[in-house]
Amino acid sequence: MGWLNDETGLDRVAANHVALTPLSHLNRAAAVFPDREALVYGERRWSYRDYHADVSRFAGALAALGVAPGDVVATVIPNLPAQAMAHFAVPAAGAVLNTINTRLEPDTVSFILAHGGAKVVLVDTQFLPMVEQAVAALDTPAPRIVEVPDPQAGYPETGRHLTFDALLAMGAADTPWIMPTDEWESLALNYTSGTTGRPKGVVCHHRGSYLMTMGTVVSWRMTLYPRLLTIVPLFHCNSWNHVWMIPVLGGCVVCCRDITAKAIYDAIADEQVGFFGGAPIVLNMIVNARPEERRAFDHKIEIFTAGAPPAAVTLGKIEELGFNVTHVYGLTETYGHVTECTWNDGVWDGLDHDARATLKARQGVAMPMMEHITVMDENMVETPADGTTQGEIMMRGNSVMKGYYRNPEATREALRGGYFHSGDLAVRHPDGYLQIVDRAKDIIISGGENVSSVEIEGALMHHPDVSLCAVVAKPDDKWGEVPCAFVELKPGATGDEAAMIAFVKSRLAGFKTPKRVIFIELPKTSTGKIQKFALRETAKAL
Repeated sequence: MGWLNDETGLDRVAANHVALTPLSHLNRAAAVFPDREALVYGERRWSYRDYHADVSRFAGALAALGVAPGDVVATVIPNLPAQAMAHFAVPAAGAVLNTINTRLEPDTVSFILAHGGAKVVLVDTQFLPMVEQAVAALDTPAPRIVEVPDPQAGYPETGRHLTFDALLAMGAADTPWIMPTDEWESLALNYTSGTTGRPKGVVCHHRGSYLMTMGTVVSWRMTLYPRLLTIVPLFHCNSWNHVWMIPVLGGCVVCCRDITAKAIYDAIADEQVGFFGGAPIVLNMIVNARPEERRAFDHKIEIFTAGAPPAAVTLGKIEELGFNVTHVYGLTETYGHVTECTWNDGVWDGLDHDARATLKARQGVAMPMMEHITVMDENMVETPADGTTQGEIMMRGNSVMKGYYRNPEATREALRGGYFHSGDLAVRHPDGYLQIVDRAKDIIISGGENVSSVEIEGALMHHPDVSLCAVVAKPDDKWGEVPCAFVELKPGATGDEAAMIAFVKSRLAGFKTPKRVIFIELPKTSTGKIQKFALRETAKAL
């Protein structure tokens, strides 16, 4: 199908078929936008000419350290220039990039280094003691440690290892890049959070990342020269591929080491940042910023938010401040976001404030680089688009992982039936938009009724004293499980459990009302996600 009767001589050759790779974006940008600002951290600035040269030095230096095509190079670095450069330099050396969560404990980091077989690990000075402990525990060949100091943040070099600047000096600015000959070649190795057992290594390929960058430009309505703030950690789904994407448009990546409301407002005002991604906790941070943390700005800020579904009340408040939020959804296994809540111009514009915010909280429709994303039942039959019938989000497309590294059984299970199985429960609305009702593991079954923790959290977020909240199942002798709410209050607020329960009961059915409300500072991952597994353990002990 799709072939002409006679295709003699119509072959794939070097002139008409080139492997897709995000490396091409920086090569092109260095030629087309050589003098435009490409990378910023504090007072330090890189043009695209400088950026490309340092990436080339970096790639050449890795080869000098013995890194060969197919080897793994790990990083334990916050959102800094060296981490952004690693996204291009490691694959330009023919190697595979393994960005490791900076907030993991030594035992897990040791497992990742051993499982991935990292040849070199670049480490920010702040996290050097943790990585040294992890490396010391290895019973496999240890990776070479390269220290990445950050004096402006108070982390000067220790002198114990080769430094990043010394590493760059080992390479040449004209080092030729090793471009993939097959776009299915591995680009990145990203480990899942590992909240239940050991983390799994998600393998991503050049093709998926390239198409991810192109689809994001379309979905985010980007034009030339965007300025992006790195709020999503570069170790989390490679910051949703945003650093690989920005050179497409000759834009600038503004690095942000410490994610605070002040840092975000300063970057908007001083660096004219117009785009960033972040979890709902980041939206909450912006909405609840103190007056002295805020800065005036005169341009619209576009935010992609993902993670737990953002509360409609938070979405409503942040719009009033000059931010336009688009809700996206995805997983490590899909390179980051693969659905978007595309705004339905002319249909939704006239709705009232609350209705607009509720619509914006949906996960939406497939982004351009994906083929099909839907909701299916346990037999992989598509659920009706009635807004009520629940099923699992399943997807297929070019931005789905190759599989789990050295774990064929888990790979087969995740990709069975020709779709990636997300583990997220959702409904399809009549307009085709998806809306998550819960993670399969987070649903609360109370007296035989399925209770959505997301729905209860949405009700709690309407309370004026609530900053953040999470709802989990609490074992109950009579009902099997009942909802238990954990609430983080705004500064100065005092918690009243009975009043909070009554507040929710005024909005939801009685069986959906939390039976306990605990006021605490919520445990969070480095990407801003609330650690529900920890809260479940607490709830069990109540």
